[in-house]
Amino acid sequence: MSDEGVTTRGWSATHWGAFEAEVTDGRLTAIHPFYKDVAAPPILSGMIESTHAANRVRRPSVREGYLRNGPTRGVMRGSEPFVEIPWDEALDLVAERLASVRDVHGNEAIFGGSYGWSSAGRVNHARTLTHRFLNHFGGHTGQVQNYSWGAGEIILNHVLGDREAVSGYVTDWTNICDHTDLMVLFGGAPDKNFQVTSGGAGRHESASWFVRAREAGTKFVVISPLKSDAPEALGAEWISIRPGTDTAMMLAMAQVLLAEGLADRGFIDRYTTGFDAFAAYLDGTEDGVVKSPEWAAPITGVPAEVIRDLAHRLVASRSLMSATWSLQRADHGEQPYWALIALAAAVGQIGLPGGGVAFGYGSINGYGTPRRSVRVPYMPSGQNPLAAGAIPCARIGDLLTRPGESVAFDGREITYPDIRVIYWAGGNPFHHHQDLNRLRRGWANVETVIVHEPWWTPLAKQADIVLPATTPIERPDFAASSRDNFILAMHPVLPPQHEARDDYVIFADLAKRLGFEDAFTEGRDIMGWTRHLYEQARVGSDLIPPFEDFWAEGHVEFPAPDAPAVMLQAFRVDPKAHPLPTPSGRIEVSSDTIGSFGYDDCPSHPVWIAPKEYLGRAAPDELHLLTNQPATKLHSQLDGVGVSKSAKRDGREVVTLNTEDAAARALAPGDTVRIYNARGACLAVVATDADMRPGVACLPTGSWYDPTDFSHATPLEKSGNPNVLTRDEGTSKLAQGCAAQSLLVRIEKATGPVPPVTAHDLPAFVERD
Repeated sequence: MSDEGVTTRGWSATHWGAFEAEVTDGRLTAIHPFYKDVAAPPILSGMIESTHAANRVRRPSVREGYLRNGPTRGVMRGSEPFVEIPWDEALDLVAERLASVRDVHGNEAIFGGSYGWSSAGRVNHARTLTHRFLNHFGGHTGQVQNYSWGAGEIILNHVLGDREAVSGYVTDWTNICDHTDLMVLFGGAPDKNFQVTSGGAGRHESASWFVRAREAGTKFVVISPLKSDAPEALGAEWISIRPGTDTAMMLAMAQVLLAEGLADRGFIDRYTTGFDAFAAYLDGTEDGVVKSPEWAAPITGVPAEVIRDLAHRLVASRSLMSATWSLQRADHGEQPYWALIALAAAVGQIGLPGGGVAFGYGSINGYGTPRRSVRVPYMPSGQNPLAAGAIPCARIGDLLTRPGESVAFDGREITYPDIRVIYWAGGNPFHHHQDLNRLRRGWANVETVIVHEPWWTPLAKQADIVLPATTPIERPDFAASSRDNFILAMHPVLPPQHEARDDYVIFADLAKRLGFEDAFTEGRDIMGWTRHLYEQARVGSDLIPPFEDFWAEGHVEFPAPDAPAVMLQAFRVDPKAHPLPTPSGRIEVSSDTIGSFGYDDCPSHPVWIAPKEYLGRAAPDELHLLTNQPATKLHSQLDGVGVSKSAKRDGREVVTLNTEDAAARALAPGDTVRIYNARGACLAVVATDADMRPGVACLPTGSWYDPTDFSHATPLEKSGNPNVLTRDEGTSKLAQGCAAQSLLVRIEKATGPVPPVTAHDLPAFVERD
């Protein structure tokens, strides 16, 4: 029977929201946002174009040179054509290569990266499935932390005992509306960040909560180089600060409270340890430098009287302080999080309703959303049999360029193994990682790169074996987030396109070839796992209906919690009965553990250490480039389609400069410019904004990496990918996090013929010899 004229609908979800998909004549024709969503983001619409895009990976494909010559080091991938081959041959090739490397070099020679957001589905989560497969295979070299808040996670583990202040149950918005007089946001709260929730969102409500708090009387102060980080709806006071200097401002505010006798000594004595050592640093006893507002003003560009006044306002009202994730993605990124906790300890409101400190309110949808503690089910990845089988996630470039060398990390030494195979499913390292030219040089040191991809992304084009994968609307699953009050059904509204297969099916077929199919699948197909994990979530809960009801309805919504959440409230009430999981059971304003590591770039208490690249060390013609998250896509997902495509100019990203900085370089809006430093260069198109700090430029991340010549070591990047410019160095020896925001560049008008953008074109294909 023909499908002509037939229209069907089904529910699904992504990290940027839930929706109902409409399919007519076998094609996705419309996206209808979830009817309970108050602010569905426009990026949802891009799924229509991407699902049927010309650059879908249609069949298993192998790089021509790899098919002819086998695994080879020293190949700068990306410029060779591909050969399409049958599925069975491709799977045999992958299985044979994995087994050979394991037998000759050991499992540590296999890197199962797969860092990224991939699908919001809990079953078809590509990174989890990759790790599950490789763990059953005997292990692999993997990653710990994340790019989002990797440095923050490590420092919070030491100072508060866990990472809850950045990832868990922070003080919720009901409590803020009822109690918070002043909310200070280091890094701001741009609306664009509220489009996304890791794991999927049934309702986008962070922006509306900010408005409700303002209407309830909360005053907002935003500290950022960009006025756009302070949305008009907040009515916020904007304090313009030099990028990368927030720590100095926090230290100066703490110094004011101590010097003027405004610090809460009762709180400090009962709930913290090591504060006296920190105080000795602030008053100059330690190094002879008083960390006063007058000291901080020339560092931060914020007048001393503004710093002092804000310190006074913190103790004169019920105040809540927060910092975005971006602040810790910089040189010494551990310090602003640690310093903000120390400042909050001096204010003394931690654990009180509407007061204290938390991180991330301005970074993602769902932070502070009132929610019940409902178990979110996940596909189990199992344990990696390799005892030392992980590197800090932002150290991939090191891993691939420094085999056999060691690196300090959180009190121990990690030795990089010699990687022979990269297996990647989900995510795009040529978006996430820094200094992409260095990464590509390391990429060439690997013998085999295996990738699952729905599209011919920059990652796929630089692989040896590419296996076509389905998109979320082509398979059953469910979405769920720890920051949302929904479980969301994901119906397979389309069959797999072309010859695409589900990641789970690919791994199950490989597991069968390698002898552990039963262990990998546990006798379940995808629908079986979807039902099984959902039923696990129902155990002990009367809030979750039977699976059949959920699947038919399309969602489960949990009721509001019985009481507002206050972070560290139990600790505040009784620190002996509810100690923190730190060595002292208290807030570690100074940490003997960190001090024992002897790191020169992260001593035992919060300090100001100037970044290697920031305006304080800039040449007269250099600008500090901020590489923030895009407003038109999630990282690099949906680049080149929908609102992302419409926001580009000639296919390139837009770099925004202060109006005066543009004029000083004879640049006008619409000009194509070359942005460059010693690490690389890219092209972008100019926009100007009078309401951003002079000396600062902003180029969002996410544009697909598009070099003029894949064989060149440092080619010009054509589409505006700022990670050809960023430094590939860790935040410090403690966390080894991403330091992308510490970045100086020069910008000039492009001269001569400007090469066209080809990032979304298909690679070349040839017939088999």
